[in-house]
Amino acid sequence: MKVGVSLKTKTDSTIPDITPGDTVRVSYRVKEANRERIQTLQGLVVKVRRGGGGGSFTIRKVAYGVGVEHTFPFSSPFLEKVEVVRRGKVRRAKLYYIRRLSARESRLKERQEKMVEVAVSEVSASEGEQMEEPANSAGVEEKA
Repeated sequence: MKVGVSLKTKTDSTIPDITPGDTVRVSYRVKEANRERIQTLQGLVVKVRRGGGGGSFTIRKVAYGVGVEHTFPFSSPFLEKVEVVRRGKVRRAKLYYIRRLSARESRLKERQEKMVEVAVSEVSASEGEQMEEPANSAGVEEKA
């Protein structure tokens, strides 16, 4: 096998684009003895690893005063659904420093998304309404 050959792995297209600092809710299948159930985990994305093996992401949450981290491969068949609850504003690729902070200190500011397409359509719609009104908008009545 050549070194430069990239491995093709099955990546799930239902997983949204997640970045470190995002708070996500992950639903995944858990096998216990002879039955299977879906468990959800909501936490902060500490790191995202992308690469030839499909990549993975790590979620951190604090449960009963104890920090719990769980790593999920992107190509895992046990992943049911990944939802982004909120987008955090961070300036690091790996948020390992969050581990030593208290729950209050580890809160991140929310990232403001740029809604260019929505704003452009709203502006064009409002301009269209304004273009129809200018004839009588000055309050001058035309007499014939």
